[in-house]
Amino acid sequence: MSRDRFTPQETQNQHPATDWNLALLQTLDVGLVVIDDCYRIQFWNGFMENHSGRAPAEVAGRDLFETFPELPQSWLQRKLNAVLLLKTPSYINWEQRPSLFRFKSHRPITGHSAFMYQNVHLIPLPSVCGPAEHVGMLIYDVTDVAVSRRKLEEANGKLEALSRRDALTGLHNRGYWQECLEAEFNRFLRNRRKSSLIMVDIDHFKQINDRLGHPAGDEVISQLARLLHQHARKTDIVGRYGGEEYGVILLDTSARQAEIFAERLRRAAELMLVNYQGTEISFTISLGIAEVETDQQGAAAWLAQADKALYQAKAEGRNRYRVYIE
Repeated sequence: MSRDRFTPQETQNQHPATDWNLALLQTLDVGLVVIDDCYRIQFWNGFMENHSGRAPAEVAGRDLFETFPELPQSWLQRKLNAVLLLKTPSYINWEQRPSLFRFKSHRPITGHSAFMYQNVHLIPLPSVCGPAEHVGMLIYDVTDVAVSRRKLEEANGKLEALSRRDALTGLHNRGYWQECLEAEFNRFLRNRRKSSLIMVDIDHFKQINDRLGHPAGDEVISQLARLLHQHARKTDIVGRYGGEEYGVILLDTSARQAEIFAERLRRAAELMLVNYQGTEISFTISLGIAEVETDQQGAAAWLAQADKALYQAKAEGRNRYRVYIE
């Protein structure tokens, strides 16, 4: 088979081995396209015909990009030109570009994907005289692998999200919330943008548990978590610190601004009634506020200051907020 021209027409009536090679190429479960240095299609095997609906006679000699305008022309031309110039293969993974030819997926186990994921191998095909004048494009259907990988990544993402959430409230759990606190403190050291930390605690929570039972207490904890979520901005970081205590990191917020948030939350909690099995439960909260400062020895010191402000609010009668002052 001549290496100058890789076309069905020029391989007819030659040695039987040539016919065998063509038959094998036509029945491969891999797409095979050969184009010349002007991007004209010179060979189009059965895989490509079956998935594109275009017969070899229909595409032979036609410009690849005019025939398939959905192809990323400028990007693919750069790839093809580099293969021709450097005479080295190039590999395109589905993770870089999910598909080159927009073929539908027909495999039964890949019903979750509407299109075929593809790996593409571009191979220089030199002529007898030496310079590469053609490029072979091998198109591999890797939909099964890609869909499985996507499902695994999605499952791992869900597991990671669950590992960061408190099971009862759906807020960030203590471990992840403290990671966020460390990150925010480090961000402050870099850019000096103010943030405030608020610690929130349900007043006389033990009395609720003792009088109505722990399930009732859990309902109060859950309802306050919803209230926190409603009042917080999307940029704020809300977590359950433990038991009936919560932490709120207000980004780009001064202590004075945090007081406004704290008072709104305190008032909303005071007016709230939690219905548990026909019993209406009222409760109040106490809050401690601390603004991040340069003289704090890390995030732990920032947290300790907010805790001190919270204890001061409780000591002064509860159902109030206090700001940490040295």
